[in-house]
Amino acid sequence: MKITVNGEPMNVSSDNLAALLAELELEQELVATAVNQNFVRAKDRGATGLQAGDQVEILTPRQGG
Repeated sequence: MKITVNGEPMNVSSDNLAALLAELELEQELVATAVNQNFVRAKDRGATGLQAGDQVEILTPRQGG
């Protein structure tokens, strides 16, 4: 299915947000996520389904100043 991740079109096989993070090999505890501009808590990612055309934002913490 085709979705947009951090502004980049991408074909993925995942049907929920938790599976997408695993597919992208990202540590679920170390990122913040949003689907279609709605923040998704870590505990809700498995229940957050993805549909073709969705826009997903995945943010990783940065250190420094």
